[in-house]
Amino acid sequence: MFEDAVTPESSKLTGTARKKFRQEVERIRGGDVPPPKKIQKVYCTSFDSRIGRLYIASTDEGVCKISVPKETRKDFFTWLAEHVELDAVTDNRARNKDVIDQLSRYFNGKLAKFNVPLDLLGTPFQIRVWKELTRIPYGATISYKSLAKRVLAPKAFQAVGRANGANPVPIIVPCHRVLGSNGALVGYSCGIKTKEFLLRLEGAIML
Repeated sequence: MFEDAVTPESSKLTGTARKKFRQEVERIRGGDVPPPKKIQKVYCTSFDSRIGRLYIASTDEGVCKISVPKETRKDFFTWLAEHVELDAVTDNRARNKDVIDQLSRYFNGKLAKFNVPLDLLGTPFQIRVWKELTRIPYGATISYKSLAKRVLAPKAFQAVGRANGANPVPIIVPCHRVLGSNGALVGYSCGIKTKEFLLRLEGAIML
């Protein structure tokens, strides 16, 4: 699904590509750059999970937003308004059947790897971080320092942290698997209790 992701293990950046990437990091350091709005159909629904009600949005390309319980319905539609044309948003549970099914299996401990397509809406740097997050295996964790190194931005801790916190598809893009350097459960936009629940569910921390 993420064949175009670039990591130190998969390929080397050219000098020009590395320069452009560093420029992107610097822009993010100074404040997130909002991506352009997408003009396409968006299919929304809600789903009652073990952690509460989730709001889900998908495009024809894949899941683009999951709003966890800490976020309200208003937060969900505010995010949509910033990224897509609201006139294109419709209520359609059937178009989200696969993601609901996989989330249900995940919360019941019967799914370790999601395979639904994603439509990640963000800046190039954010998307780079989010794609790297999908490489963290079920039941494993890494530090923010390690994540920064993996995206070739070892000194851009704040930029990486902001990108991690802006992840629009939590759970499927597992930002909950990133911990502080001392193993602390920090920096999770969906709430520390939710982060702890997900890591316990995956067996990443002791019961």
